[in-house]
Amino acid sequence: MFNKGEIIHHSRDKLGSILVIDYRKHRVLTFNSVFEQSKIDRRYPHLPVHEYSRAMLLPAAFIRPRHVTILGLGGGVMASAFHYLFPECQVHAVELRQAVLDVAREYFGLPESDRLLVTIADARNALNDAPDASTDLILADLYSADRMSPAQAKRQFIESCSRALSPDGWLVLNYHRTPDAEGPYFRQLRKHFAVLLIFKSKTNNTVVYASKRPFEAMHPKDPALASLEKRLPIGWSRLMGRVSRL
Repeated sequence: MFNKGEIIHHSRDKLGSILVIDYRKHRVLTFNSVFEQSKIDRRYPHLPVHEYSRAMLLPAAFIRPRHVTILGLGGGVMASAFHYLFPECQVHAVELRQAVLDVAREYFGLPESDRLLVTIADARNALNDAPDASTDLILADLYSADRMSPAQAKRQFIESCSRALSPDGWLVLNYHRTPDAEGPYFRQLRKHFAVLLIFKSKTNNTVVYASKRPFEAMHPKDPALASLEKRLPIGWSRLMGRVSRL
């Protein structure tokens, strides 16, 4: 993986390695594995490169969030994107590792802003501490070097997210493999959310969207997507065309 890139940072904490690798146009964060935790265009750090990261932003077409919660900071590309896209929005990111936050600030252009708060904590504890209906959008992207955090696949996690979300809120989950649509996890999601949607990326990530309320489906040629594209060019229409209902 590293043979075409230059390692510009390598540090370790008690959970393992953190590497930053520069390629010609891009910068990558990895925990010393085949998985890229974050990838940015070095000229535009607020612009996600990974298709699944871009897909995780799609609820911005349906809701104008006042508050966004991001579980798992990585290089901070989600936090940077929402901070850039909605100038009036408060963004709260929760990250387990202080060393990851340090790298996101130094190498990935994570803004120092009074609208962006980063808490170093276990995401489960942060969710339990969140007041009821205190956030409009939760994006969960909890990964170690080689796998998704088991916490993200627990029913208790869904309950905590549902409680913390506002009545019009959305939960977005990044999965490395698609969970069983008829299994207990999706039954739990259906108990708490009115609509479930799914997006499969070309790298086999599955993004699950859960909306607290029903909403009008959006056609890929909707003007709202064109407006978002002008502000953050990630191919909103093309991505929306690949979302399906569960």
